Amino acid sequence: MASLVSRKGRIIQDPPLVKFLLRDTRAALLWLPLRIWLGLQWFDAAKHKIDNPAWVSTGEALKGYWEGAVAIPESGRPAITFDGYRSFIQSMLDAEAYTWFGKLVAYGELLIGIALIAGAFVGIAAFFGAFMNWNFMMAGSASSNPMLLIIAVGLILAWKVGGYLGADIFLLRWLGTPWRAKKGERQARKANLVEGGLAVASGD
Repeated sequence: MASLVSRKGRIIQDPPLVKFLLRDTRAALLWLPLRIWLGLQWFDAAKHKIDNPAWVSTGEALKGYWEGAVAIPESGRPAITFDGYRSFIQSMLDAEAYTWFGKLVAYGELLIGIALIAGAFVGIAAFFGAFMNWNFMMAGSASSNPMLLIIAVGLILAWKVGGYLGADIFLLRWLGTPWRAKKGERQARKANLVEGGLAVASGD
């Protein structure tokens, strides 16, 4: 992996606070309450949808949401301000995609919530949660989505430690992504960084 090197050949380091929040396992204590809270928000949102046939059976609830989003009022601003996104939602309505997309939304929210609460694949779960928040905001639903999005982005960046106090401590090691690189890997990485810095400093 290439590192950013200054004109003097010095490797540009991240600020200590960034290193602590995104790499230090002690920061897991700070991410834990945020992760659990975010997971509970998704779990609660999913529960209301899964218990509602209009979401998981007919999709009428999602259809109504989309219809309201694409509507252009006679006065005032429409819910969707980007024409391209409005066209996309309209195409989903025309294809009657709400009949199956409602299930995807409901059970997707449930999986995101469970994964965040359990601390399993936190970075991936937070990414999909952030993607849903973005779509809700694009459709004109602000609500708590901006706050949820900010926390999700933080967990995406802190994926190495966000689930350290959770299932990720086992899952990431099992998948071959340990919290700390092996000694040989660390030495090879250090040698590559030093070599890269000398190459830049010499103008190669």
